[in-house]
Amino acid sequence: MNKNSNTYIIAYSCIMVVVVAFLLAFVSSSLKPAQDVNVALDKKKQILAALNIRNLSDQESAEQYAKVVDRDAVINADGKEIAKGGKGGETAGFLLNSVDYKAGKLAVYYCTVDGKHKFVVPVYGMGLWGPIWGYIAVNEDCNTIYGAYFNHEGETAGLGAEIKDSKAWQDLFRGKTIYGADGKPVIKVKKASEVKDKSCEVDAVTGATLTSVGVSDMLQEGFAKYRKLFAGQTSQTEANDAGDGEKK
Repeated sequence: MNKNSNTYIIAYSCIMVVVVAFLLAFVSSSLKPAQDVNVALDKKKQILAALNIRNLSDQESAEQYAKVVDRDAVINADGKEIAKGGKGGETAGFLLNSVDYKAGKLAVYYCTVDGKHKFVVPVYGMGLWGPIWGYIAVNEDCNTIYGAYFNHEGETAGLGAEIKDSKAWQDLFRGKTIYGADGKPVIKVKKASEVKDKSCEVDAVTGATLTSVGVSDMLQEGFAKYRKLFAGQTSQTEANDAGDGEKK
């Protein structure tokens, strides 16, 4: 065959494309199990960060997650469980993502930290340059934040990226009230000069107004989705307390 002919060049190119594609597919499939493990571990670390458990090794993170997460679950917009996971929280809500969230399938993690019950819920939104998300831990009163962790896909380093990089900023959410007397979310992120009620409003990230607005909108939308879950939990707690009172 004439190696200088167009036929040879085209055939050679096609063969090389097929070989390279096969090799890439093989490498990708070979690495996928390890990649999936790393993605799952990173998700566990983010959930632990919302519970104010940070700076652990990979092994410590996996062990601590299995210890503090009693179970995960999937609920619908009415706050009803449609899938119940087991101890360690990896078989139900853990498998969901932002697409499921938008479709009305909501993940929730039931946790115990220092003998106290906590709920962790994921929230998703849009920042200045792309998707943002977070995990918010809620106290057993179902109306105050225990801890928060936020992440992003492409916010500006030193500005919007501070929602992830600044633990000090994330700590500002601790103790904030989530719902008002009417049951609607009141938690917001505002410019420092606009903050009027520090019980439920958090100072925005300096120089990152649009990203901060994205976080605020994300929290408002997210806690509106979980409103019936927490209302139901509160009603159940009050019923249990009333029953205990009658027994006494």
